[in-house]
Amino acid sequence: MIKINKLEIENIKRVKAVKIEPSANGLTIVGGKNSQGKTSVLDAIAWGLGGNKYRPSQAQREGSVIPPHLHIVLSNGLVVERKGKNSDLKVIDPNGQKGGQLLLDSFVNELAIDLPKFMASTNREKANTLLQIIGVGDKLFELEQKETELYNSRRAIGQIADQKSKFAKEQPYYTDAPKEPISASDLIKQQQEILARNGENQRKRQNLSQIEALHTSQGQEIQRLEAHLAQLKEVYMKTGEDLAIARKDAVDLIDETTEELEANIQQIDDINRKVRANLDKDKAETDANDYRAQYDELTSKIEKIRIQKDELLTNADLPLDQLSVDGGELVYKGQKWDNMSGSEQLKVSTAIVRKLKPNCGFILLDKLEQMDLETLNEFGKWLEQEGLQAIATRVSTGEECSIIIEDGYVVGQEQIVKPVAVEQAPKAWKPGEF
Repeated sequence: MIKINKLEIENIKRVKAVKIEPSANGLTIVGGKNSQGKTSVLDAIAWGLGGNKYRPSQAQREGSVIPPHLHIVLSNGLVVERKGKNSDLKVIDPNGQKGGQLLLDSFVNELAIDLPKFMASTNREKANTLLQIIGVGDKLFELEQKETELYNSRRAIGQIADQKSKFAKEQPYYTDAPKEPISASDLIKQQQEILARNGENQRKRQNLSQIEALHTSQGQEIQRLEAHLAQLKEVYMKTGEDLAIARKDAVDLIDETTEELEANIQQIDDINRKVRANLDKDKAETDANDYRAQYDELTSKIEKIRIQKDELLTNADLPLDQLSVDGGELVYKGQKWDNMSGSEQLKVSTAIVRKLKPNCGFILLDKLEQMDLETLNEFGKWLEQEGLQAIATRVSTGEECSIIIEDGYVVGQEQIVKPVAVEQAPKAWKPGEF
């Protein structure tokens, strides 16, 4: 990885003359009070390595008659310079050959010199940056689209199922009603059949009476016609047998009532209303169950897609352990961006930015005063562990600072050049020399 070995800055923004040799790994903190030139150091590096789009609107230090001068030595031997009236870029490689911005762009990560740009982006933009880096953005987007479609379909199905269930619960149910609507013609037919059977019973009763009368008549005739007893005895005995049969038939006869049918005929509309209500309730419950089954099926498909997404990210070459994307947002150690600590946010941002261009071994960080010393120390150790270099600013003059800048100079660093009036040129100072 390429890092910054040495940098010299003169007359850029608030910087008068600063020379820094950053630590190869970990944090190099540029401290000092407000408006002393700390941020100007980072702006100068960004301009030197990132190109003219990072050129400050007023690059030359106010009050200086000497144009800006920037000299950066990189760990791969490249020397980057900007000097002179136009501050043109000059890149010299180890072999003495001249290069330009294209050479720097081949390994300098834009976000490494402008990390706040990445950190200030939306949660979805951060996640998309990571997904594009690891090469799963398009596939994950396709899966998320499919998941969204299934989710919307499932939600619609669920709403219909809830409506059907609610409708079914609101419907009355009559336990005394038959399963099918009643037909008036069927009831009348049943009534006619019962009346016919009752008529047959009546005929048999009349037959009984006739036979009884005949038996009596014949008995009287026997008494009256004793002379003809022998002739009539056989007939009488036969009639007695018929009488026994007729009595036996008559004993088991039961008349059926038509009262229930007559009542049903009169109440057929009410009965059918109950039947239809029961059928509606049964259908609503059946529909609700069908939609619930569809809902469960869609849930299963969604779960399969989510498993595919998890597998896609699990098998991807992520820049940090426990870093992932869920619902279009970055997740680190189970926490989304707004729930991450300041140190974790810096770790995630730095790891993603490094992944963009692995050869870029440095980042620039402004305004670390919002981070407490414990978090600062934790972040610094992580940078050392990862072999990364960070040059940062902090409004502080504490021991955590690598250097302190005051009035455009490094405190304690030998100042070859003393401040001079605007109309004078420094006598002992040569641009780019310390």
